[in-house]
Amino acid sequence: MKILIISISVIIGLFILFQSFTIISTKKAEEQKYTVVFPGKEFEIRYYPSATLATVYSEAKTYKELSGPGFQKLAGYIFGGNESETKISMTSPVQMDINDTVSEMSFVMPSGYNLDNLPKPNNAKVIIHTTMDEYVAAIKFGGFASDKDIQNYSEKLKNLLIKKGIIYYGNFRFLGYNPPFQLVGRRNEIIVSVKWEKE
Repeated sequence: MKILIISISVIIGLFILFQSFTIISTKKAEEQKYTVVFPGKEFEIRYYPSATLATVYSEAKTYKELSGPGFQKLAGYIFGGNESETKISMTSPVQMDINDTVSEMSFVMPSGYNLDNLPKPNNAKVIIHTTMDEYVAAIKFGGFASDKDIQNYSEKLKNLLIKKGIIYYGNFRFLGYNPPFQLVGRRNEIIVSVKWEKE
């Protein structure tokens, strides 16, 4: 019995240590830059400057269908699957636009990269492009994301924007900030483009 208790204690200790290391590593990753222009209680409005993304397009209609294959292609690119075999640092968040026409999944490239100095992907399905500056509304939630969560929080954000009289456009998009093996302290967000006047 004593050995069992010691073994369980060691396993729990290793689990806590691994999760702590994972959280610290995640916090060290470069995060896409934005400025909060409206810090609401239930949602916020952010300004995102132009960024460079690596994106894959898919006929997937669900989070599960898109996340696995999409991640493999994009991870292959940043882990050296490019013309110069360059290793590119992982950033956060991973972006997903899941819809009934063409879904997409994107990695934001580190701020030191742009269209001129990024190596060409070996996989032709990985597309490098830049985004436009934009204002978005964002709502946060924790835990492991699911299609139900994405749908529910998209609907919640939609209703909040309608209530506030804020005009939104385009698809509601999912942002995931954590690796799949991080079990605690997870951060997820739903964003959508909005019309916002500069102050």
